Amino acid sequence: MLDFIEKESESVAAQRCMEQFYSLTLGCFQSTNNERLWLKTNIKLAKLLLDRKEYLAVTKKLRELQKACQRDDGTDDPNKGTYSLEIYALEIQMYAETRNNKQLKVLYQKALRVKSAVPHPKIMGIIRECGGKMHMSEENWKDAQSDFFESFRNYDEAGSLQRIQVLKYLLLTTMLMKSDINPFDSQETKPYRNDPRIAAMTELVDAYQRDDMHQYVNVLQKNQDILADPFIAENIDEVTRNMRTKAVVKLIAPYTQMKLGWIAQKLKISEGEIQDILGYLIIDGKIRGKVDQQSGTLEIESGSDNQRIQAIDAWTDSIAGLYQSIFKDSEGFRVADTSLPEEFVVFDQTPRGRVPPSRGNKKSGKLGWGPSV
Repeated sequence: MLDFIEKESESVAAQRCMEQFYSLTLGCFQSTNNERLWLKTNIKLAKLLLDRKEYLAVTKKLRELQKACQRDDGTDDPNKGTYSLEIYALEIQMYAETRNNKQLKVLYQKALRVKSAVPHPKIMGIIRECGGKMHMSEENWKDAQSDFFESFRNYDEAGSLQRIQVLKYLLLTTMLMKSDINPFDSQETKPYRNDPRIAAMTELVDAYQRDDMHQYVNVLQKNQDILADPFIAENIDEVTRNMRTKAVVKLIAPYTQMKLGWIAQKLKISEGEIQDILGYLIIDGKIRGKVDQQSGTLEIESGSDNQRIQAIDAWTDSIAGLYQSIFKDSEGFRVADTSLPEEFVVFDQTPRGRVPPSRGNKKSGKLGWGPSV
Protein backbone atom coordinates (compact mmCIF):
# COMPACT_ATOMS: atom_id res chain seq x y z
CA MET A 1 0.00 0.00 0.00
CA LEU A 2 2.93 2.34 0.78
CA ASP A 3 4.40 1.65 -2.66
CA PHE A 4 1.08 2.47 -4.32
CA ILE A 5 0.66 5.76 -2.44
CA GLU A 6 4.28 6.71 -3.04
CA LYS A 7 3.75 6.71 -6.83
CA GLU A 8 0.93 9.24 -6.47
CA SER A 9 2.76 11.57 -4.03
CA GLU A 10 4.01 14.34 -6.29
CA SER A 11 2.67 17.44 -4.51
CA VAL A 12 4.18 18.84 -1.32
CA ALA A 13 1.00 18.11 0.65
CA ALA A 14 1.01 14.50 -0.52
CA GLN A 15 4.66 14.12 0.49
CA ARG A 16 3.97 15.42 3.98
CA CYS A 17 1.09 12.99 4.22
CA MET A 18 3.45 10.18 3.16
CA GLU A 19 5.94 11.19 5.87
CA GLN A 20 3.19 10.85 8.50
CA PHE A 21 2.19 7.54 6.96
CA TYR A 22 5.79 6.24 7.26
CA SER A 23 6.04 7.48 10.86
CA LEU A 24 2.84 5.66 11.85
CA THR A 25 4.01 2.50 10.12
CA LEU A 26 7.38 2.62 11.90
CA GLY A 27 5.57 3.10 15.22
CA CYS A 28 3.63 -0.10 14.56
CA PHE A 29 6.84 -2.02 13.75
CA GLN A 30 8.34 -1.23 17.16
CA SER A 31 6.02 -3.74 18.82
CA THR A 32 6.38 -6.42 16.13
CA ASN A 33 10.22 -6.41 16.03
CA ASN A 34 10.15 -6.91 12.24
CA GLU A 35 13.62 -5.64 11.30
CA ARG A 36 13.25 -6.26 7.55
CA LEU A 37 10.11 -4.14 7.22
CA TRP A 38 11.59 -1.53 9.56
CA LEU A 39 14.63 -1.18 7.28
CA LYS A 40 12.58 -1.00 4.08
CA THR A 41 10.20 1.61 5.50
CA ASN A 42 13.02 3.76 6.84
CA ILE A 43 14.81 3.62 3.49
CA LYS A 44 11.61 4.84 1.81
CA LEU A 45 11.34 7.64 4.35
CA ALA A 46 14.96 8.67 3.72
CA LYS A 47 14.24 8.72 -0.02
CA LEU A 48 11.23 10.98 0.60
CA LEU A 49 13.35 13.37 2.67
CA LEU A 50 16.01 13.38 -0.04
CA ASP A 51 13.42 14.30 -2.68
CA ARG A 52 12.43 17.25 -0.48
CA LYS A 53 16.15 18.19 -0.17
CA GLU A 54 16.06 18.04 3.63
CA TYR A 55 19.70 16.99 3.77
CA LEU A 56 20.16 17.34 7.54
CA ALA A 57 17.22 15.00 8.22
CA VAL A 58 18.47 12.63 5.50
CA THR A 59 21.94 12.47 7.06
CA LYS A 60 20.48 11.67 10.48
CA LYS A 61 18.24 8.95 9.07
CA LEU A 62 21.07 7.40 7.03
CA ARG A 63 23.34 7.19 10.08
CA GLU A 64 20.57 5.35 11.90
CA LEU A 65 20.15 2.94 9.00
CA GLN A 66 23.89 2.34 8.59
CA LYS A 67 24.18 1.44 12.27
CA ALA A 68 21.37 -1.08 11.86
CA CYS A 69 23.24 -2.74 8.97
CA GLN A 70 26.53 -3.11 10.83
CA ARG A 71 27.89 -5.75 13.15
CA ASP A 72 29.10 -5.07 16.68
CA ASP A 73 32.66 -4.37 15.44
CA GLY A 74 31.43 -1.61 13.06
CA THR A 75 31.86 -3.57 9.81
CA ASP A 76 29.04 -4.10 7.32
CA ASP A 77 26.86 -7.12 8.01
CA PRO A 78 27.09 -9.37 4.89
CA ASN A 79 23.57 -10.67 5.59
CA LYS A 80 22.24 -7.13 5.04
CA GLY A 81 24.30 -6.32 1.96
CA THR A 82 21.27 -5.48 -0.16
CA TYR A 83 20.03 -2.93 2.37
CA SER A 84 23.56 -1.51 2.71
CA LEU A 85 23.69 -0.87 -1.04
CA GLU A 86 20.32 0.91 -0.96
CA ILE A 87 21.59 3.11 1.87
CA TYR A 88 24.81 3.80 -0.05
CA ALA A 89 22.77 4.74 -3.11
CA LEU A 90 20.78 7.32 -1.12
CA GLU A 91 23.92 8.80 0.44
CA ILE A 92 25.67 8.91 -2.95
CA GLN A 93 22.68 10.77 -4.40
CA MET A 94 22.84 13.28 -1.54
CA TYR A 95 26.57 13.89 -2.07
CA ALA A 96 26.03 14.23 -5.82
CA GLU A 97 23.31 16.85 -5.30
CA THR A 98 25.40 18.79 -2.78
CA ARG A 99 28.55 18.43 -4.99
CA ASN A 100 30.59 16.85 -2.22
CA ASN A 101 32.85 14.95 -4.61
CA LYS A 102 35.40 13.98 -1.96
CA GLN A 103 32.88 12.02 0.11
CA LEU A 104 31.11 10.84 -3.03
CA LYS A 105 34.27 9.20 -4.41
CA VAL A 106 35.00 7.38 -1.13
CA LEU A 107 31.44 6.08 -0.82
CA TYR A 108 31.22 5.20 -4.54
CA GLN A 109 34.32 2.97 -4.30
CA LYS A 110 32.97 1.43 -1.10
CA ALA A 111 29.62 0.62 -2.73
CA LEU A 112 31.32 -1.10 -5.69
CA ARG A 113 33.24 -3.36 -3.29
CA VAL A 114 30.06 -4.79 -1.77
CA LYS A 115 29.89 -8.37 -3.06
CA SER A 116 27.49 -9.93 -0.55
CA ALA A 117 24.33 -8.50 -2.12
CA VAL A 118 22.13 -9.03 -5.15
CA PRO A 119 20.71 -5.52 -5.42
CA HIS A 120 17.82 -4.39 -7.56
CA PRO A 121 19.14 -3.13 -10.96
CA LYS A 122 17.66 0.29 -10.24
CA ILE A 123 19.93 0.66 -7.18
CA MET A 124 23.04 -0.08 -9.26
CA GLY A 125 21.71 2.29 -11.92
CA ILE A 126 21.57 5.09 -9.34
CA ILE A 127 25.09 4.36 -8.04
CA ARG A 128 26.57 4.21 -11.55
CA GLU A 129 24.77 7.38 -12.66
CA CYS A 130 26.16 9.34 -9.72
CA GLY A 131 29.59 7.84 -10.41
CA GLY A 132 29.39 9.03 -14.01
CA LYS A 133 28.52 12.56 -12.90
CA MET A 134 31.42 12.49 -10.45
CA HIS A 135 33.84 11.50 -13.23
CA MET A 136 32.40 14.22 -15.47
CA SER A 137 33.13 16.87 -12.83
CA GLU A 138 36.76 15.67 -12.90
CA GLU A 139 36.80 15.72 -16.74
CA ASN A 140 37.46 11.98 -16.73
CA TRP A 141 35.37 11.37 -19.84
CA LYS A 142 36.34 7.72 -20.37
CA ASP A 143 35.29 6.50 -16.91
CA ALA A 144 32.19 8.68 -17.09
CA GLN A 145 31.15 7.03 -20.34
CA SER A 146 31.69 3.57 -18.82
CA ASP A 147 29.59 4.40 -15.75
CA PHE A 148 26.77 5.97 -17.77
CA PHE A 149 26.63 2.91 -20.01
CA GLU A 150 26.41 0.59 -16.98
CA SER A 151 23.77 2.86 -15.44
CA PHE A 152 21.71 2.80 -18.65
CA ARG A 153 21.96 -0.98 -18.83
CA ASN A 154 20.76 -1.38 -15.23
CA TYR A 155 17.93 1.13 -15.60
CA ASP A 156 16.87 -0.62 -18.80
CA GLU A 157 16.81 -3.97 -17.03
CA ALA A 158 14.75 -2.47 -14.20
CA GLY A 159 12.33 -0.85 -16.66
CA SER A 160 13.03 2.60 -15.21
CA LEU A 161 12.23 5.70 -17.28
CA GLN A 162 15.51 7.21 -16.04
CA ARG A 163 17.26 5.15 -18.74
CA ILE A 164 16.36 7.78 -21.34
CA GLN A 165 17.98 10.60 -19.36
CA VAL A 166 21.11 8.52 -18.72
CA LEU A 167 21.28 7.67 -22.42
CA LYS A 168 21.42 11.41 -23.10
CA TYR A 169 24.34 11.65 -20.67
CA LEU A 170 26.03 8.80 -22.54
CA LEU A 171 25.67 10.69 -25.83
CA LEU A 172 27.06 13.81 -24.14
CA THR A 173 30.21 11.99 -23.01
CA THR A 174 30.67 10.60 -26.53
CA MET A 175 31.05 14.18 -27.79
CA LEU A 176 33.29 15.21 -24.88
CA MET A 177 35.58 12.24 -25.58
CA LYS A 178 35.84 13.43 -29.23
CA SER A 179 35.02 9.87 -30.23
CA ASP A 180 34.01 8.80 -33.73
CA ILE A 181 32.41 5.59 -32.44
CA ASN A 182 28.65 5.44 -32.86
CA PRO A 183 27.13 4.98 -29.37
CA PHE A 184 24.22 3.06 -30.90
CA ASP A 185 26.42 0.25 -32.18
CA SER A 186 26.01 -1.73 -28.93
CA GLN A 187 23.22 -4.24 -28.54
CA GLU A 188 21.77 -2.45 -25.47
CA THR A 189 21.43 0.99 -27.06
CA LYS A 190 20.52 -0.04 -30.63
CA PRO A 191 16.71 -0.25 -29.95
CA TYR A 192 16.72 3.43 -28.91
CA ARG A 193 18.42 4.77 -32.04
CA ASN A 194 15.17 6.25 -33.43
CA ASP A 195 13.50 7.06 -30.11
CA PRO A 196 11.93 10.55 -30.45
CA ARG A 197 12.87 11.38 -26.84
CA ILE A 198 16.57 11.40 -27.71
CA ALA A 199 16.30 12.53 -31.34
CA ALA A 200 17.75 15.97 -30.58
CA MET A 201 20.81 14.55 -28.79
CA THR A 202 21.32 12.09 -31.65
CA GLU A 203 21.32 14.97 -34.16
CA LEU A 204 23.83 16.86 -32.00
CA VAL A 205 26.20 13.87 -31.96
CA ASP A 206 25.85 13.47 -35.72
CA ALA A 207 26.63 17.16 -36.36
CA TYR A 208 29.57 17.03 -33.95
CA GLN A 209 31.15 14.00 -35.58
CA ARG A 210 30.75 15.61 -39.04
CA ASP A 211 32.24 18.93 -37.80
CA ASP A 212 29.09 20.70 -39.02
CA MET A 213 29.06 23.82 -36.85
CA HIS A 214 25.95 25.39 -38.37
CA GLN A 215 23.88 22.20 -38.02
CA TYR A 216 25.04 21.84 -34.41
CA VAL A 217 23.90 25.40 -33.59
CA ASN A 218 20.57 24.90 -35.38
CA VAL A 219 19.81 21.75 -33.38
CA LEU A 220 20.53 23.55 -30.10
CA GLN A 221 18.38 26.53 -31.05
CA LYS A 222 15.42 24.37 -32.11
CA ASN A 223 15.59 22.09 -29.05
CA GLN A 224 15.98 24.32 -26.03
CA ASP A 225 14.43 21.57 -23.89
CA ILE A 226 17.82 19.81 -24.03
CA LEU A 227 19.11 22.46 -21.64
CA ALA A 228 16.26 21.85 -19.20
CA ASP A 229 18.44 19.22 -17.52
CA PRO A 230 20.94 21.13 -15.30
CA PHE A 231 23.63 18.48 -15.79
CA ILE A 232 23.47 18.70 -19.61
CA ALA A 233 23.26 22.50 -19.50
CA GLU A 234 26.41 22.58 -17.34
CA ASN A 235 28.49 20.36 -19.65
CA ILE A 236 27.19 21.28 -23.12
CA ASP A 237 29.32 24.47 -23.05
CA GLU A 238 32.47 22.35 -23.21
CA VAL A 239 31.11 20.52 -26.25
CA THR A 240 30.22 23.83 -27.93
CA ARG A 241 33.71 25.20 -27.26
CA ASN A 242 35.30 22.10 -28.80
CA MET A 243 32.99 22.45 -31.80
CA ARG A 244 33.88 26.12 -32.32
CA THR A 245 37.59 25.39 -31.93
CA LYS A 246 37.48 22.76 -34.67
CA ALA A 247 35.47 25.11 -36.89
CA VAL A 248 38.01 27.94 -36.46
CA VAL A 249 40.96 25.67 -37.32
CA LYS A 250 39.16 24.39 -40.40
CA LEU A 251 38.17 27.91 -41.56
CA ILE A 252 41.60 29.58 -41.25
CA ALA A 253 43.60 26.69 -42.73
CA PRO A 254 43.97 28.15 -46.31
CA TYR A 255 44.89 31.71 -45.21
CA THR A 256 47.87 33.53 -43.71
CA GLN A 257 46.12 36.78 -42.71
CA MET A 258 42.47 37.53 -41.98
CA LYS A 259 40.17 39.82 -40.01
CA LEU A 260 38.71 38.59 -36.72
CA GLY A 261 35.37 40.11 -37.75
CA TRP A 262 35.34 37.96 -40.89
CA ILE A 263 35.91 34.78 -38.84
CA ALA A 264 33.16 35.82 -36.41
CA GLN A 265 30.77 36.50 -39.27
CA LYS A 266 31.42 33.11 -40.87
CA LEU A 267 30.89 31.20 -37.61
CA LYS A 268 28.13 33.52 -36.32
CA ILE A 269 29.75 34.20 -32.95
CA SER A 270 31.22 37.33 -31.34
CA GLU A 271 34.73 38.64 -31.99
CA GLY A 272 35.50 38.29 -28.28
CA GLU A 273 34.81 34.56 -28.42
CA ILE A 274 36.92 34.26 -31.58
CA GLN A 275 39.80 36.03 -29.85
CA ASP A 276 39.54 33.68 -26.84
CA ILE A 277 39.55 30.61 -29.10
CA LEU A 278 42.54 31.87 -31.11
CA GLY A 279 44.43 32.66 -27.91
CA TYR A 280 43.85 29.10 -26.69
CA LEU A 281 44.96 27.62 -30.05
CA ILE A 282 48.16 29.73 -30.14
CA ILE A 283 49.13 28.94 -26.55
CA ASP A 284 48.36 25.24 -27.08
CA GLY A 285 50.60 25.22 -30.18
CA LYS A 286 47.82 24.13 -32.54
CA ILE A 287 48.38 27.16 -34.78
CA ARG A 288 51.49 29.31 -35.27
CA GLY A 289 50.56 32.96 -35.46
CA LYS A 290 49.68 36.10 -33.58
CA VAL A 291 46.61 38.27 -33.02
CA ASP A 292 46.92 42.01 -33.64
CA GLN A 293 44.25 43.42 -31.33
CA GLN A 294 44.70 46.99 -32.59
CA SER A 295 43.93 46.14 -36.22
CA GLY A 296 41.75 43.13 -35.35
CA THR A 297 43.67 40.70 -37.56
CA LEU A 298 45.17 37.25 -37.28
CA GLU A 299 48.53 36.59 -38.93
CA ILE A 300 49.62 33.00 -39.50
CA GLU A 301 53.32 32.21 -39.76
CA SER A 302 54.15 30.40 -43.00
CA GLY A 303 55.15 26.80 -42.48
CA SER A 304 57.39 26.87 -45.59
CA ASP A 305 59.48 29.66 -44.03
CA ASN A 306 60.03 27.53 -40.97
CA GLN A 307 61.12 24.57 -43.11
CA ARG A 308 63.54 26.75 -45.06
CA ILE A 309 65.05 28.16 -41.86
CA GLN A 310 65.45 24.65 -40.49
CA ALA A 311 67.16 23.53 -43.72
CA ILE A 312 69.56 26.50 -43.59
CA ASP A 313 70.38 25.72 -39.96
CA ALA A 314 71.13 22.09 -40.87
CA TRP A 315 73.30 23.21 -43.80
CA THR A 316 75.22 25.63 -41.55
CA ASP A 317 75.85 22.85 -39.04
CA SER A 318 77.17 20.61 -41.83
CA ILE A 319 79.59 23.31 -43.09
CA ALA A 320 80.80 23.93 -39.52
CA GLY A 321 81.47 20.21 -39.12
CA LEU A 322 83.37 20.09 -42.43
CA TYR A 323 85.49 23.11 -41.41
CA GLN A 324 86.28 21.45 -38.08
CA SER A 325 87.42 18.21 -39.70
CA ILE A 326 89.59 19.91 -42.38
CA PHE A 327 91.17 22.94 -40.74
CA LYS A 328 91.13 22.04 -37.05
CA ASP A 329 91.62 18.29 -36.88
CA SER A 330 94.09 17.90 -39.89
CA GLU A 331 96.97 19.70 -41.72
CA GLY A 332 94.79 21.43 -44.28
CA PHE A 333 95.46 21.42 -48.05
CA ARG A 334 99.29 20.93 -47.95
CA VAL A 335 100.32 18.77 -51.00
CA ALA A 336 103.66 16.99 -51.24
CA ASP A 337 104.96 14.09 -53.33
CA THR A 338 106.37 11.92 -50.56
CA SER A 339 107.57 9.28 -53.04
CA LEU A 340 110.61 11.50 -54.09
CA PRO A 341 113.73 11.89 -51.99
CA GLU A 342 113.68 14.84 -49.65
CA GLU A 343 115.91 16.95 -51.93
CA PHE A 344 113.48 16.51 -54.83
CA VAL A 345 110.27 17.27 -52.98
CA VAL A 346 108.48 19.81 -55.11
CA PHE A 347 105.51 21.74 -53.78
CA ASP A 348 102.60 22.71 -55.96
CA GLN A 349 104.19 25.70 -57.65
CA THR A 350 103.66 24.46 -61.21
CA PRO A 351 103.16 27.22 -63.80
CA ARG A 352 99.69 27.28 -65.35
CA GLY A 353 99.44 24.82 -68.21
CA ARG A 354 102.44 22.71 -67.07
CA VAL A 355 102.90 19.56 -65.04
CA PRO A 356 105.54 18.73 -62.41
CA PRO A 357 108.83 17.13 -63.62
CA SER A 358 108.76 13.40 -64.23
CA ARG A 359 110.92 10.87 -62.44
CA GLY A 360 112.63 10.00 -65.76
CA ASN A 361 114.84 13.12 -65.54
CA LYS A 362 116.28 12.15 -62.15
CA LYS A 363 119.39 10.42 -63.67
CA SER A 364 120.51 13.44 -65.67
CA GLY A 365 120.15 15.64 -62.62
CA LYS A 366 117.97 18.02 -64.59
CA LEU A 367 114.45 18.82 -63.90
CA GLY A 368 112.59 19.45 -67.16
CA TRP A 369 109.00 20.51 -67.69
CA GLY A 370 106.79 18.06 -69.51
CA PRO A 371 104.12 18.91 -72.04
CA SER A 372 100.87 20.39 -70.96
CA VAL A 373 98.13 17.94 -70.04
